[in-house]
Parts: sequence; C-alpha cells; structure tokens
Amino acid sequence: MKGQVVMSVKETDRIPVLEKLVRKEIKQKHAAKQLGLSVRQVRRLTKRYKQEGAAGLTHKNRGRESNRTIAAAEVTRAMNLIRTNYHDFGPTLAHEKLTQLHGIAFSVERLRQAMIEHEIWQPKKRKRIKTYQMRLRRAALGELVQVDGSPHHWFEDRGPYCTLIAFIDDATGRIMTALFVPAETTFAYFTATSDYLLHHGKMVALYTDKHGVFRVNTSKESSAAVSDSNGLTQYGRALQQLGIHIIYANSPQAKGRVEKLFETLQDRLVKEMRLKSINTIIQGNDFLPEFIHWFNARFAVVPRSSQDMHRPVTNPDDVSKIFTIQTIRTLSKNL
Repeated sequence: MKGQVVMSVKETDRIPVLEKLVRKEIKQKHAAKQLGLSVRQVRRLTKRYKQEGAAGLTHKNRGRESNRTIAAAEVTRAMNLIRTNYHDFGPTLAHEKLTQLHGIAFSVERLRQAMIEHEIWQPKKRKRIKTYQMRLRRAALGELVQVDGSPHHWFEDRGPYCTLIAFIDDATGRIMTALFVPAETTFAYFTATSDYLLHHGKMVALYTDKHGVFRVNTSKESSAAVSDSNGLTQYGRALQQLGIHIIYANSPQAKGRVEKLFETLQDRLVKEMRLKSINTIIQGNDFLPEFIHWFNARFAVVPRSSQDMHRPVTNPDDVSKIFTIQTIRTLSKNL
C-alpha cells in the first residue's frame, strides 16, 4: 500500500497475530485470546486487513473532528456574553448563568478552557494550605446552629457597606435565617435571632465566636466567668432565658461551616444582587428568602437523623419581651 499509515502501538501489535491468522497458522479463538477481543471482532478485523492491509486496522475516527466538538460560533457567543455580563464570574457560576438564561449548554470544563484561552479567567495556583480535621456534622436539624456576621461591600459600589448576619444549621448546611444590618450590634443580633426563633423554633445550641455581643471579654475573664450569669452579655442572658445553650469557638476554623458559607455568599450572593440591580439593605432583605431557598435546594445535605431538634416557641410574645427587655438594658448601660 502506497503512502504512510499512522498507527498506534496497539494497532501495530495486531499485525503479526492477524498475519498468522490469514496464513491459517492459528485459529480465530486463539487470535481473539491474544488480542483481548471477541471472535466476532477478530473476524471483522481480519476482513478489513485482507481488503485494506495495515490501514484497515486504524481507527476510522482518527483525524476527524469529534461529534461533540462545540461550534466556534457558540464559544464566541459565550465569551461575548461573559465579557458583557459576567466578566468577574468564575467558570462554574458563569456556566450556570449561560445555561439558565442564554441556552448555552456545554461542560463547565470546556467553558473554563475557553475562558482561559480568551484571557477572561486566570487559573488559580494551587496553594499549599494547612488542613484541619473536619468535625463530624451533628446528626439532626436544629441540634447545633452556627451564627456569625460578615461586614462586606455586599452591594459593591451601588449601596452602603453593611453586615450580613447568617445562621447555618450544622447537620444540613442549610441557611436558616439571614439578615442585612447596618452594623454587627447586639440589637442587630436580637432582630435576626428573633426572626429565626419565630420561623423555626428554638435550636438546642448556638455556636458563636467570642465577639463582644456574645460574651464579656475582659482582661480578667476566665472560662468560669463566662459561664456565670454575671459574665453573660445581654444577648447571652436572652438565650439563657430561652433555654438555648451557647458554645464559643476558639478559632475561625472551629466554626468553619459558617466561615465557608460567607466565602460562597461573597461570591454568589453579591453577583446575584448585581444582576438584579439590588442596591439597598431593604431590597437585599426582600431578596434573601428567594436566594436562601435556591441555596438550600442546591447545597444543603440530608442529615443522619430525620428528627427535628427545634423546640417550639409556645408564646411568640415571650420572645419579643425577652429581647425588648435586654435591648432596654443594653441601651441604658450605654447612656
């Protein structure tokens, strides 16, 4: 046969076996065993080898464009949309928007490669980070809830710098309640916690950091002092009256679920509000229930236990009274 034939090592190794088969030195079943093929495949290869020689053993799709190749025009359209509307979106989030809003459907990895080729996305260098043993999730909903506040430019340059207070359930990873507030104050936590209790009931324990809202931080403090009623803040006293236990984290890594939550929200939530032209705290709080519903459907996990550990609030007025009294006490101390 004239010309050159490009063959793989695997295809080249088949030639001596097929030559023996053509010369009837071995049987088809022996050739099949040597090549790791079925007798039917060997019969088909032998026929092609007799008709075309070595060229008949090469893969017929070699040199052809894959049927799954994305049209260049479609890639260009996707890149133009990203430059116009999603210039700072990562490949995963950009893929979601292109699929949901523009009907462009190819893999996240293909989109990532295209974004790198068009210099829209710069691949991140893998950092050598210190790893921590992940604490096992609690078994049931409401058994442990992590809470924290994150001051951030949530509305970018369109609105005020403010704080997002968020409660995340440890067992499921569900956002239970979230609220935009001007600052991380005792009154802000009273408002957010009251909203949580009235919607979900009383959690067994609340996991917090050592922010001044949650515990008295003095130079003479001790672990014994914070467990005593005299060492509690107004917020701590309110939870004590409601029968909710407070656990204080000794490091940011200890409350990693809520820390990781804010990393995600500072990317996804900020961009979602930009797309919807949400510019104020009031608009942000109106949008949060919709976003929380989507987030929980996408990222929440099934708990090991189906039991809900939340205890009902028998009299909603009691919650309001407790937080109102503690608020008055806080304000009077600051006068």
